[in-house]
Amino acid sequence: MQDQSGAPNSQRQIRILNAETARKIAAGEVIDRPASIVRETLDNSVDSGATQINVEIEGGGIDKIRVQDNGCGMSRENLLMAAHPHATSKISTDTDLLNLTTLGFRGEALASIAAVSRLSITSGEWKMRCSITEDHVLEPCAAVEGTIVCAENLFENFPARRQFLKRPASETKMCRQTFLEKAMPRPDIAFRLSVDGQIRNDFRAGQTLKERFCAALDIQQSPDLFYEIKGKGAGFSFSLVIGDPCVSRQDRKDIYIFVNGRRIAEYSLLQAIEYGAQGYFPNGTHPAAALFAQVQPDLVDFNIHPAKKEARFKDIAPLHHGVSSALREFFRALSVKQMKGGDIDERQDFLGADFGSPSAPSFLGTQAAPQTEPQSRFEKISSLADLAGSGAPLSGASWPTKASPSYGAGRAPRITERPQNVRVASPASWTCEQSSSAAPQSGFRYIGRALGTFIIIEKNKALYFVDQHAAHERYLFDKIMEGQDLRQPLLVPEKMELDSEEDDAYLEAAAPELKRYGFECQRTAACQWQFTSFNPLWKGGVLELKKLIFENRIEPKELIRKIAAMAACRSAVKDGDVLDDAAAEDLARKAFDLPDPHCPHGRPCWTVVTKEKLFELVKRT
Repeated sequence: MQDQSGAPNSQRQIRILNAETARKIAAGEVIDRPASIVRETLDNSVDSGATQINVEIEGGGIDKIRVQDNGCGMSRENLLMAAHPHATSKISTDTDLLNLTTLGFRGEALASIAAVSRLSITSGEWKMRCSITEDHVLEPCAAVEGTIVCAENLFENFPARRQFLKRPASETKMCRQTFLEKAMPRPDIAFRLSVDGQIRNDFRAGQTLKERFCAALDIQQSPDLFYEIKGKGAGFSFSLVIGDPCVSRQDRKDIYIFVNGRRIAEYSLLQAIEYGAQGYFPNGTHPAAALFAQVQPDLVDFNIHPAKKEARFKDIAPLHHGVSSALREFFRALSVKQMKGGDIDERQDFLGADFGSPSAPSFLGTQAAPQTEPQSRFEKISSLADLAGSGAPLSGASWPTKASPSYGAGRAPRITERPQNVRVASPASWTCEQSSSAAPQSGFRYIGRALGTFIIIEKNKALYFVDQHAAHERYLFDKIMEGQDLRQPLLVPEKMELDSEEDDAYLEAAAPELKRYGFECQRTAACQWQFTSFNPLWKGGVLELKKLIFENRIEPKELIRKIAAMAACRSAVKDGDVLDDAAAEDLARKAFDLPDPHCPHGRPCWTVVTKEKLFELVKRT
């Protein structure tokens, strides 16, 4: 191989780069586009103690970026030092990196900006200019409060980098996103953004976290539909802003993770939010949320990425568990309060959440089992009873049992339970006799069925429309989870070949929890495991189990939940199944007794129409 001059590569001479080229290369790691300048200058403004920060952008930030704050300002001596490489007031020794309390700390930002643009800094009665062609030119000026940093003509001396910038409109969008990410965790500071002379965002100081979050994302729904959840543990605390399930998203773009005021990419914490919200956001949708975590400085390291977009934690597990647990408990309490309280919640958008397909993907992305039609309706009820365990799904009567043929190669027989009181009405309907032991419920009056899907109940001076599939699915799901410690020994153990040492270590850590849920396994060789039992609900083989475990690094306790959700969805009565009045009323009564009135995929088991709402619809006062 030869270089451009024709000389072999092995004969190229090693040389020291000149200072200008070296500065440009170093600057490229920190300043790669206008948004990087916005990020670094805003970090300095926040660190200065400012209560008001104004950002002005022209030409996508390529022509000009101006950031003005009312912070502590800079002395003449500091201005002379500010834009030199590695000049910083934040740290003095390498041990200070273990206890960072500021957003900026490395002293590379201003020097890097000066290397690729025309930089000027004004503070007090002095203005300093610095660029690749002039070094720290200081001149007197009219006194200003705080500091003004201005960067113009980005990459004018670096055309190789400038040609890769996007159109001004696209660069403006990225600058604005960076601005919003800096404004969100600091509602105590007023932020203003102007683009080409027009104000785009103006956030007042003193907002709450949820008010700032809604304003930053320009969310049209009321801030009252957002909640702030707080938690703390050893070495950390957090505030989590999350929208009501009626404010759902089709992707995860509106989930933000902030640690010590920085937005970072941290999948584990994003996963914690999704785990905590699982089952409350319908049909595979995602929440709009922002986690604001404060972690003890010596437990997190931000000095691993040039743009500080990533962090390394000593142990992220306690924070992950704290977030997911707090969120799960909050939504459980909220759903019970909203759907089972004596007073009907006036936020009908939540109570009337979308009734989508019950086979929609679950929150973590695994699709529920397809709803295949059985050979007869009697077989469907038999399968339903089998999943429900010892308690009758609708009538509460005792069921005799008999052994069924073994299913799946190498698996032990299981018990199939069939209700005595189920009678087949027709190939398209089934009925269940009313149990005499059904507990009375005050104010409960069964009205009938409608549209092949809903059971109509009058209760608490309102009409409840119970979704028969969602209610029955949740009932079966709870029964399954109550018996989650069941295991089914395999006559022939199934081997699982892993793809990497990382997968091997992950399965080793998860094995004790998997065993608790019926999946017993042992390592037989490097990256090779053997399963000797499965949870009886698991209908797939070892390959499907491997995909489920490793595709999303799902936790064992979430694994059994997904299996139970799929099994319950497959076995519950479907849209269009015809129930007789006794069975429908019994199902509705059991629905109102559910601890959590949502199906495992997040859809509510019923929706409510109040008398006042009906009057409004018919224009009656």
